[in-house]
Amino acid sequence: MPVVAGDPTLVRTPSGDLQGDTEGGVGVWRGVPYAEQPVGPRRFLAPGRLKPWTGVRQAREHGPLPPQTKSFVGGGRDDPKVRDEACLTLTVWSPDTTASLPVMVWIPGGAFVYGAGQFQLYNGSRLAANGNVVVVNVTYRIGVFGGFELSDLGDGFDDNLALRDQIAALRWVRDNIAAFGGDPQRVTVFGESAGGTSVLALLASPAAHGLLHRAIAQSPALPLVADRELRAARAHDFVTHLGVPVDRIRDLPQRQLRRAAGLVQLASAATTPTLAYGLTHGTELLPRHPVAAARDGEVARVPLIIGTNSHEASMFAWTKPPMLPTTEASVEAYFDRTGPEVKESVLQAYPRYPRRSALLAIGSDVMFGGPAWAFADAYSAYAPTRMYRFDHVGASLRMLGLGATHGSEIVHIQHSYASFIGRKLHPLGRRFQPAVGRRMQRAWLDFACDTPSVDDAHWPVYRTPQRLTRLIDSARDVMAPDPDGPRRAAWASVY
Repeated sequence: MPVVAGDPTLVRTPSGDLQGDTEGGVGVWRGVPYAEQPVGPRRFLAPGRLKPWTGVRQAREHGPLPPQTKSFVGGGRDDPKVRDEACLTLTVWSPDTTASLPVMVWIPGGAFVYGAGQFQLYNGSRLAANGNVVVVNVTYRIGVFGGFELSDLGDGFDDNLALRDQIAALRWVRDNIAAFGGDPQRVTVFGESAGGTSVLALLASPAAHGLLHRAIAQSPALPLVADRELRAARAHDFVTHLGVPVDRIRDLPQRQLRRAAGLVQLASAATTPTLAYGLTHGTELLPRHPVAAARDGEVARVPLIIGTNSHEASMFAWTKPPMLPTTEASVEAYFDRTGPEVKESVLQAYPRYPRRSALLAIGSDVMFGGPAWAFADAYSAYAPTRMYRFDHVGASLRMLGLGATHGSEIVHIQHSYASFIGRKLHPLGRRFQPAVGRRMQRAWLDFACDTPSVDDAHWPVYRTPQRLTRLIDSARDVMAPDPDGPRRAAWASVY
């Protein structure tokens, strides 16, 4: 009996009873633990199995954010502020706890350094209400506690902790979501940026197979996935900065650990195309890089939506990070570090180089476009794949000269126009939802629910050599064959 009679917000899960609340006409349960918290002796270890409880557990308040500095994404008054390592919780929205509805599991981004499922930008109440689906937002370990690879240091340090947390959350969904009215056999995992990267890693991880049945990767950043050899070098740099024996690391204070990881991050960003934070392939959990796994069909082979925004790098150009080159000097340095032999052939795809528009396009393709096109080409040979490019530019972004920048599609999918960022991007969005938002949310919901509007007639699958791509613009969406063909072909030589 999943629901206690007379109160649809009091649910009975295999782990124990949870008392939720209502929001936007749907039930909501916040701060729901999905694993044992990674504190004390569990620090730097894989998430432990959740222990059942007795009585009714209150699920009306968010759990803490993972330790992180302040970010623009979570800068609103309604965003939670408490941070703690005991952060393995999720939020569930359900319009009907007595049904068996499709489930959408959101994995937030933030370069494995920032982010949490609790931020209002990711509020899932409108998705749940408009689509009659159950929405689950996952919060996982990031930064030095989850996004920093220390497994090469030996016993007591497990690999890919962020990905392990996400898999633990998906196992919780499999075992518990029926209590909230969800169907564990119809689970769509979707995420943006590091969340989109995680989605592709889940497709390539044998441990995640069977836990997801559809996938959506928004602006995945596959350079956040590095090989074990590079991660091992960074781990030993980390130990050097700490200046303590390995067996003392688990007991060090947060500030000391985060500072040392930050120093390694700065050095890595300046000398390699990858950050010190991210996922690691060459492990049992993630044996191969997602692109390599897709090329050989060593993936989950579930229906996939994958895409990028037309001006991904414009926001990053303000801070000029070296691993996302948006200046002539950083572009030259990038190719000097990673592939001088392909420099000329790649730059030929940007005839306006070194003008600003070309520099932004290169930065976008280094981190997002190039690897996303490579993955789509490979994956589409084995499973139904649909590609998009988000081109819509609202008035605020147009005034700032940013175009369809990284992450600007999220408010339209979630309809989180009342969030801090939603109000900045679309001040009137709460009263007058943009047409692009209605279309985009509907497309995501129809995909998750497997409705006919996402069939070959309405959104043709992506196949080589046609590479049909959905261009999502302000007024309407159109299908175009290989819209960024010269750039895609140039980066194919790299990937």
